[in-house]
Amino acid sequence: MDRIIGIDYGRKRVGVAVSDPLCIFASPLETVPGAKIIDYIKNYAQKETVTRFVVGYPMNMDNTPSEAAADVDVFLKNLRKAFPDIPVTLEDERFTSVLAHRAMIDGGMKAKDRRDKNSVDKISAAIILQSYIDRNNK
Repeated sequence: MDRIIGIDYGRKRVGVAVSDPLCIFASPLETVPGAKIIDYIKNYAQKETVTRFVVGYPMNMDNTPSEAAADVDVFLKNLRKAFPDIPVTLEDERFTSVLAHRAMIDGGMKAKDRRDKNSVDKISAAIILQSYIDRNNK
């Protein structure tokens, strides 16, 4: 079944989210060490058909790429090399961490659990992916 993968890239940790087969909603999937993300995606793509990657791109408030964009650019080069036939869409990731924290609070997650950066990263990836899905399903 077709899936879209959402990615919140960070040098240390990478949040991964996935769409449902109908591409209506995004769900947090996993947080993976940055050095292992390409292998993780290759493994996932052996089990599911991946039709697109949506990667969060860090931007400043003046719409210029942030300092962290250089790391994402290196990742994008490696992603496109590993998966040349799968399109990549960049999605503005401003405020996704704030929205992820809000979602955890609204969902009743305890303060101790909200401090787990792994949860924030995969929820951020789901927010990035859901933003793409919502804009493209209109």
